[in-house]
Amino acid sequence: MSSTTEDIPVGLVGFGMAGRVFHAPVIERVPGLRLTTIVQRTGDTAASLHPDARVVRSVDELLADERIRLVVIATPNASHADLARCCLEAGRHVAIDKPFAVSSAEAAPLADVARRSERLLTVFHNRRWDGDFLTVRRVIEQHACGRVVLVESRFERFRPKLKGVWRERAEPGGGILFDLGPHLIDQAVVLFGLPDAVTGDVRIERDDAVADDAFDLTLHYPGLRVLLRASVLASAPGPRFVVRGTAGSYVKYHLDPQEARLADGGRSAGEFWDQEPRERWGTLTRATDAGTQSQALPTEAGDYRLFYANLRDAIRGTAPLAVTPEQALDVMRLLELAAESSRQRRTLALLP
Repeated sequence: MSSTTEDIPVGLVGFGMAGRVFHAPVIERVPGLRLTTIVQRTGDTAASLHPDARVVRSVDELLADERIRLVVIATPNASHADLARCCLEAGRHVAIDKPFAVSSAEAAPLADVARRSERLLTVFHNRRWDGDFLTVRRVIEQHACGRVVLVESRFERFRPKLKGVWRERAEPGGGILFDLGPHLIDQAVVLFGLPDAVTGDVRIERDDAVADDAFDLTLHYPGLRVLLRASVLASAPGPRFVVRGTAGSYVKYHLDPQEARLADGGRSAGEFWDQEPRERWGTLTRATDAGTQSQALPTEAGDYRLFYANLRDAIRGTAPLAVTPEQALDVMRLLELAAESSRQRRTLALLP
């Protein structure tokens, strides 16, 4: 790995929601990275939003620029594996938007390609840097709730009408399990490691939908259950996180604000990575001799830039990679196990 402190030229493949909201604006705000090229097959929104970047129409055009050292893949899920392999074999470091691929069989060989190419490969599990998740991690590590017996984590939205986007198609990598499941599963594994078993209920709830749009997953650990839930028919969303333990509970409503702020280009109040306002803080309720006592717990400041700052440092050889291919492959295996559990309607053990 090079230890140079010069800016690392970055190419971004794809300028749909993932590229436009989660990658381009974040990369541009990380010192040491320079977004030089964007692949947008049609349209001119990339050029208008990022006038300092060159817009090209194909991956071949991007790879023809030998100065680009890092390629970020933010395309539909079914294309992740082939594009990652192409870019690795062309000598580029690669970051893939979640999920890693559409199957563990597709994902597993990519780590070998990265090793042979002597390049880094990572997956954008950016929700490790959500403020609510960082707060939950602190609550658990500090034993604020005692011995934890249950954690509930959910993404709930209200989108009753189909939009006709690729994620709503009945195709490999489509559906909500492969869209939001990687985030929820990765967070659980960061907190508790791999579970012993998984129970999945993956289903279709909206009228005329053909791809899954809701799920309930239970990750089984000794003395602990982790419940992961997602729905697009939640007009009154439940808590984002619930932590229950022998000494108390922590309950947190509201999604991390980074996505909303990035989606509107920072026009909403506050900076992208400001701490969450007090009225959105979670509540820690602990047992006392007099009963229970509740307090608002400040939410940690989330910051998706830290994913790319770590990747920058790993490319320079000054830090280990935060999200490794092996970790991302574990998430893929759990996604597949959850889907199979739902098909069989039974709990399935995670085999070594």
